Amino acid sequence: MGRLAMAAMTPAITLFLSILAGALALLVSGRVRIDLAALLVIVVLALSGLLPVREALAGFSSEAAIITASVFVISAGLAATGLADRVGGWIGALAGASEWRTLLVVMPMVALVAAFTHQLMVVAMMLPVLLHLARARGLSPSRLLMPMAFAASLGTTLTILGAPAFLLTSSLLHQGGLAPLGLFSILPLGLALTALGTLYMLLLRWLLPRRTGPDADMPLGGLGRYFTEITLPAGSRWAGRTMEEFLAQYGSHLQVADWLRDGVSLPRPFTPLALLEGDVLLVQASPEEIASFVAQPDLVLHAVAQAGEALPRGLDARAQGQARLFQAMLAPQSALIGQTLAGVDFPARFGVIAVGLWRRDGWFNGELAQTQLQAGDLLVLWGPPKRFRNIAEYRGFLTLSPFQADARQRHKARTALIILALSVIAAGSGLVAPALAFMGGALAMMLSGCVPADQGYRAIDLRPFLMIAAAIPLGVAMERSGTAAWLAQGLGHVAQGYAPFALLLLLFAAAALLTQLLSDTATAALLVPVAIAFSGAAAVSPTAAAVTVTTGAVAAFLTPIGHHGSLLVLRAGNYRLHDFLLLGLPLTVLIGLVTAWIAPRLFPLL
Repeated sequence: MGRLAMAAMTPAITLFLSILAGALALLVSGRVRIDLAALLVIVVLALSGLLPVREALAGFSSEAAIITASVFVISAGLAATGLADRVGGWIGALAGASEWRTLLVVMPMVALVAAFTHQLMVVAMMLPVLLHLARARGLSPSRLLMPMAFAASLGTTLTILGAPAFLLTSSLLHQGGLAPLGLFSILPLGLALTALGTLYMLLLRWLLPRRTGPDADMPLGGLGRYFTEITLPAGSRWAGRTMEEFLAQYGSHLQVADWLRDGVSLPRPFTPLALLEGDVLLVQASPEEIASFVAQPDLVLHAVAQAGEALPRGLDARAQGQARLFQAMLAPQSALIGQTLAGVDFPARFGVIAVGLWRRDGWFNGELAQTQLQAGDLLVLWGPPKRFRNIAEYRGFLTLSPFQADARQRHKARTALIILALSVIAAGSGLVAPALAFMGGALAMMLSGCVPADQGYRAIDLRPFLMIAAAIPLGVAMERSGTAAWLAQGLGHVAQGYAPFALLLLLFAAAALLTQLLSDTATAALLVPVAIAFSGAAAVSPTAAAVTVTTGAVAAFLTPIGHHGSLLVLRAGNYRLHDFLLLGLPLTVLIGLVTAWIAPRLFPLL
C-alpha cells in the first residue's frame, strides 16, 4: 500500500501536503491565532500557484461565510432585545425542581435554539440561567452544565445554520458539482441525535460529577448582579399593573429586594400589589438591565431621575446626553468608607451619579442612598466621560473601567422574532437564496433598531468567518492538486472488503479525533473532500459521506477542547478533563453508530 501511495504522489500533492502540515503545526502549537493562520493559508495557496488569486479569495464571498456572519448579527439582535434571555427564563421555569426534569426540558430546548443561532451564544445565554436555577433549587451546577453544552452541539445537527462546518460542507458539495445541503436536509439526523443525547444523559446522569462551581461572585466576569434603584416615571405603562405582571416579564432578569413608596417599604408579599408612578424598586439586576434602564422610558434609574430634576453641577442637558456608565472599586483605605452614598454627594463632588452597587455576599433593604460604603464595593457611576477624570485621580478608588454591558431593547423583542422567522422561512422555502435571506435578516435587525449597527458588527466573530474563508480554497486546492483523490485511493485500498456502514464509521472516527485538535470547520475542510472522493469506494453517496464527517466534527465529545460551548462551562462546572472522556466517549460512539446508519438512508446512492 505504501509503494502504491508513493508512486501516485505528484509534486502538486507534495506541495499541498507541505502547506497543510505547516498550517496544522501552527494551529496545534498555538503560536499563531487561528484567524491569522487562516489568512496565512489563503496567502500561501495563492503565492504557491496552487490556486489563482481570485479562487484563493473566493471564500470571503462564499454563501457559507455570508450566512455565518449574518447569523451572528441575528443572534445579537435576539440577545439585544432580551428575547434570548426570555427564552432562557422560560426554559428555567419549565425545568421544575428535579434534576431529571431539568435535563428533560433543558436539553431539547437548548438544541432547538442552537439550530437557528450560534451555539456559543446559546451556552452563554443558558449558563447564568442554570447557575441561578442550581443555587435556588439546591442542585449541583456540574450535573446540569455539561448536558446543556452537549445539547447545544447536538442542536447544530438539526439545521445547517448552527455550525459553520455544515455551511462549509454544503459549499464544498456545491463546488464539487453536487447538490448543496438544504436548510432542513439534516433534520431527521439531528432529531435522532438530540433524542439520543437526552435519553443518554437521563439514564447515565449518575455518572455526572457532583461539584460546586468556583467562586464566581465578581461581576466583572458577566455573571454578577448589582443592586440599583428603579422608579416609575410619569406615564409609565407599568403604573396600575401588579407586581406579579411586572415579574412575569422581568423576573428572570432582576430580583426585587424592596419596594418603597414615599420613602416607606411596602409590606410583603409584593405580588398582588399594584405599582404607582413614583414608586421606587430596589432590585438586584444584571449589567445589561442597568444599561437598559438608562435608555427606556417606562422604568428609569432612580438616581438619574432625581438628577434630571435638579441637574446638579456638571450634568447639564448636553452633558446628560453624553453620559456613560462606568464602574469603580472602593480602595481599602478610602476616606469614603463608612459614608453613605447620599452623604458622599457624588454629583457635587465628582460630577457623576452613583446608580448601582455590588458587594460580595451583600444584600440590602431600604434606600440604597442610605447604604454605608465598604472596602471592595464596586460602584456603578453615570455621567459624562470627562467627569470621570475626577474619579481616576482620586486615590480612594482602586480601578475605573467602562461598564461592560449593552442595553436591552425589550420592546423590539417581537420584531426580532418576526425577522428571525421570516429569514428561516425565506431560506427554507427556496424562494430566496439562503445567503440573501439571512443577510436580509441581519440588515433588518439593524435597520429596525433591534440591535445598533456597531453592536451588530461587534457580534460577528471573525474566527469562524475567516476559517470558512480559508477552508473553502483549502478544500478546492486539496481537490485540484489531486490530494483528495490520492488519500481516498489509499483509504479505499485499506478498507477493501468492508461494509459501507463500517467505512462510514471510519470516516466519523477520523473526524471525531481530528476535531479534538482543530476546530469543527477546519476538520470539515480537510476531511469532506476526502470523504467525497472516497464515497465511490465506500458505495455510499458523496453527500452521506460528507454529512457523516461533518457530524463527527461537530458532535464528538471526547474532550472539551473541540467545542467552544464545552470550554465555556469547563470552569463554571468545575469539571476535569476525564469527566468529558467518561461521559463523552460512550456518547460519541453511539452518535457515530446512529449517524453511520441514518446518513446513507437520508442521502441514498442514486
